[in-house]
Amino acid sequence: MRIECVLECANYLGEGPVWDVEEGRLYWVDGTGRRVGKPSIWRLDPKSGKTENWTLKRDVGALALRKKGGAVLALDDGFYFFDFPSGKLDAIQLVHAGQPRTRLNDGKCDRNGRFFAGGMDDKEELKICALWRLDHDLSVTLVDDGIICSNGPCWSPDDKTFYFADTFQGEIWAYDYDLATGTPSNKRLFASFKNDAGVADGSTVDAEGCVWNAQLISGELVRYAPDGSVERRIGMPVRNITSVVFGGEKLDEIYVTSMARVKHPAVHARFAKEAKPQFLAGSLFRITGLGIRGVPEPRFAG
Repeated sequence: MRIECVLECANYLGEGPVWDVEEGRLYWVDGTGRRVGKPSIWRLDPKSGKTENWTLKRDVGALALRKKGGAVLALDDGFYFFDFPSGKLDAIQLVHAGQPRTRLNDGKCDRNGRFFAGGMDDKEELKICALWRLDHDLSVTLVDDGIICSNGPCWSPDDKTFYFADTFQGEIWAYDYDLATGTPSNKRLFASFKNDAGVADGSTVDAEGCVWNAQLISGELVRYAPDGSVERRIGMPVRNITSVVFGGEKLDEIYVTSMARVKHPAVHARFAKEAKPQFLAGSLFRITGLGIRGVPEPRFAG
């Protein structure tokens, strides 16, 4: 196994990596980077080493590429289309309008091309947020609520299980999933991290059906077996890792995003008090040599 820093990009809140198998490029977002004058959307071509970025005037929680071109974004107050050449945003539907304390956070597409994204309380305290589904016809449906901080939506390779975490309730949940309708049901505990040093952030699933979760605060990448047991922990070079995705031509490389932010709006005191970011905090990392493959990330079908 080898862990390397691919890009020292100093993301304020690097999040939501998406590997596009059609382009062979990696996309990710800097969720609140615009608050400190940093770009919001990033793209890397690993073969050429070329990086590109786009700046938004809004917080961005997640990105998914569209089959029709461009991307769909979960911004602070709702869902938007984004055009890369022009940088233009087009609103689809607002879900958090007029709620300055909440914003949409992590999101991902199921294999029928529906986009799921959930909200978070910016102070990471109250259960005032929800999980939403954006369908092909651009309708928006409430999926779950009572959430403090949505993270890690992903699906088992057979599409029968949906996984979803609430970072500050200390649990990852599993739901039965109906791919035909996009409906999760039978919510239950998959894994608890209440006794871990870190908390769950972004997740992905590998071809063997295991869930990979990036643990914020502890800097551990945790692989959960399908029964919820911890199969392995990989210590990363920085404490605040934020999300994970498989990439590369064979989907056997793991990309991990991280956070350089040291001033946190949270009311809790779980983050280390730092005067400046840890060395390499906010960088993009890659793990190779594990011999484990991921599954392709779908594009949004709407």
